[in-house]
Amino acid sequence: MGQKDITEKALIQLNDVFADIVNNLVFEGKQRVAENELEGAKTHSIYHGETTFRELERDVSKFWKKKNIRIALLGIENETIPENDMPLRVIGYDGSAYRDQIRYETDSEGKRIKTVSCYPVITLVLYFGYNKHWDKAKTLHEALGDNLDDKIKRLIPEYRINLYEIAYLTDEQLKGFKSDFRFVADYFVQMQRTGHYTGSKEKIKHVREVLQLMSVLTGDGRFAKIYDDSDWKKLKGEPENMCEALDYIEQRGMARGEDKQLITIVCRKLRKGKDAEQIAEDLDEDEIRVQMICDIAEDYAPEYDEEEILKKVSALKEA
Repeated sequence: MGQKDITEKALIQLNDVFADIVNNLVFEGKQRVAENELEGAKTHSIYHGETTFRELERDVSKFWKKKNIRIALLGIENETIPENDMPLRVIGYDGSAYRDQIRYETDSEGKRIKTVSCYPVITLVLYFGYNKHWDKAKTLHEALGDNLDDKIKRLIPEYRINLYEIAYLTDEQLKGFKSDFRFVADYFVQMQRTGHYTGSKEKIKHVREVLQLMSVLTGDGRFAKIYDDSDWKKLKGEPENMCEALDYIEQRGMARGEDKQLITIVCRKLRKGKDAEQIAEDLDEDEIRVQMICDIAEDYAPEYDEEEILKKVSALKEA
């Protein structure tokens, strides 16, 4: 498992956070799932691809149990970009979990006995995009699109994903979070509504995990870098709330701001057909730095998405 995968899942796999998300989004704030009723479930399954076996991996999944009886298998998937194949992926996750419930043994009399009681499988898809709503398929029918013949459509179940757009939650839904997930949700709600974020002074319980998830979801490595900055720790100590985390980020923001300004100018000149050498000469800028931006920008031609280019430039500099 890659480092990004581990850090992305670290916060949500904590029982208090996982239960909070389920209670607030699924049960509309009612405290139905207790953290001590959650038990880790496997996130991997194997299926046969076109030429070989492949692995299917959920983000986070847990059994919800009461008195050793499985009530449900709950899964959570984090998404930052809408995907048309999401219904297919969720069907794969859920189908694999249902397949695991088909287990039999033969008793001493040769009778076939089912050894696992059936339970429902629920997958929540948390979408963190704040610039636009989820605009890809939400159902199996939508994912199949033009490949679904009207004559057989009635025979195909309309499998719908349980999609929650975090940045578009209401104030009431936002207030419903009791765990550290409220800090993550609050960030995306504010960015969606105003384009700016004001950090809370409330104390964070799982500081490292919150900042790691914020780093992955926003593409801003400075959230996670706080823990690696020994000079900052000596001066300020570890941050206890989002307000203190922003202090660090703002002090490191000058370099990012300079990069953003340069990327804007470079992209403008790329659209005019100039190459890295010409741009560097025009701007009296270091050619290596300009070439790095041009190499990254090439993946986004001809529109040149400056925000995405900036994210990659920042990530490369912090690697």
